[in-house]
Amino acid sequence: MIIEDITELPAALPRARAIMGLDLGTKTIGVAVSDRLLSVASALETVKRVKFTLDAARLAEIVAKREIGAIILGLPRNMDGSEGPRAQSTRAFARNLTRLDAFAGLPIAYWDERLSTVAAERALLEADMARKRRAEVIDAVAASYILQGALDRLYHLRTEHP
Repeated sequence: MIIEDITELPAALPRARAIMGLDLGTKTIGVAVSDRLLSVASALETVKRVKFTLDAARLAEIVAKREIGAIILGLPRNMDGSEGPRAQSTRAFARNLTRLDAFAGLPIAYWDERLSTVAAERALLEADMARKRRAEVIDAVAASYILQGALDRLYHLRTEHP
């Protein structure tokens, strides 16, 4: 189930389930997960993309193991807010996931990911992480930035409308 407006996500979220955040790239998928209270996002892993069925199978394993209740997918908008080919590719990926049994009924919402990789890179540089290690974790850290932004928005929605 694809949710275009994040304000509609709380109604679709199962109670006490974590959320998975994804930073979809052409070569990798950064994966982050939240705690069950939906307050903190943590980088989990970087999935090397092979082909859709294998990529989706790995994500399905994470969904099952971590009892994920929803997915936040970073939507790569252009700086002017418009959507280009990468955003369309992300939307196609989400549609393809919803067709698989492992993701049936799982809400998938989008979150504007502009500058998430830049923020992740800056944080890793400030942590004085070696270039090779940064390359290994950058996508998962970017996914955690995407997910944390969505979690913060969900928190504000809960406190505005308890």
